[in-house]
Amino acid sequence: MPAFRTVAAHVPPGAGLLAVGIVGEVFGPHGADLPGFDLALCTERPGQVRTDVGIPIAVEHGLERLAEADLVIALPGADFRTPAQAPVRDALRAAHARGATVAAHCVGTFALAEAGLLDGLRATTHWRFAGLLAERHPEVDVDAGALYVDEGQVITGAGAAAGFDLCLHLLRREFGATLANAVARDIVLPSHRDGGQAQYLAAPVPEDGEDERLAEVLAWARTQLHRPLPVAELARRAVMSRRTFARRFTAATGTTPHTWLRDLRLARAEELLESTDLPVEEIAHQVGYSSAAVLREQFVRRRGVPPRSYRRSFSATLATSPPR
Repeated sequence: MPAFRTVAAHVPPGAGLLAVGIVGEVFGPHGADLPGFDLALCTERPGQVRTDVGIPIAVEHGLERLAEADLVIALPGADFRTPAQAPVRDALRAAHARGATVAAHCVGTFALAEAGLLDGLRATTHWRFAGLLAERHPEVDVDAGALYVDEGQVITGAGAAAGFDLCLHLLRREFGATLANAVARDIVLPSHRDGGQAQYLAAPVPEDGEDERLAEVLAWARTQLHRPLPVAELARRAVMSRRTFARRFTAATGTTPHTWLRDLRLARAEELLESTDLPVEEIAHQVGYSSAAVLREQFVRRRGVPPRSYRRSFSATLATSPPR
């Protein structure tokens, strides 16, 4: 499946204004040094569409744009409890049938389920409405905890700001870490959160001096990926016991120190594979692995391809990146 160039986002009645802003921020124009996409907002009846906060937005295009786009996104709307209109469901099915990538986050996932595009697949939505999605569509394997779920041609994401995670994941998947990270920096967001990370944290982290020390340690660890970083060392720098550090870390990030470090190492390896000609052995050492074989094992397990294949794929992709 070729990397997408054109993006069409369906704006339903009561569309989430945040969701509209997310697709505009990620797929709209950036600085002169970043590529842009052909982004279109579309709806069943072009004109003014009411958003969830009562502010209307002008949507110029009809559903025909869904028939042309490489990436189709079903945005969430306040009226999601009412099934999407037949023309919308038909347009989503047709886009999927011709090979477009189809995505949705928050309650936009309901439209994909109603179109039958999630049957037999794992999917997510806003955790608050995961039970309703599972009840209405028992043929869908609903994961209430994931930030996003990538099933190949169909991708679903969690609620609210998790739409950023889904869109940045799509950029990373199709165009590589270099472009995704550049766009994330442009909109001042973290470059990557793994799809398996928790949607929300059950217990907020107390605001005290320990939090400040934890933040300082995390910032320091990002500069030390070239060497082993045992949890005991991180805990000492945070002036905490290992047990307290692990508990605070999970409360603050939704994941374990080991997983957080592994994801950072692999993300840095992606950047180096894309942007340098360094041998894989040297990249392995720079991101803290003892050999190219160890990096390859982790890369294949987490990314599905070996490092050299990843480098070849994204070198070709970046050479033909989307037009501004």
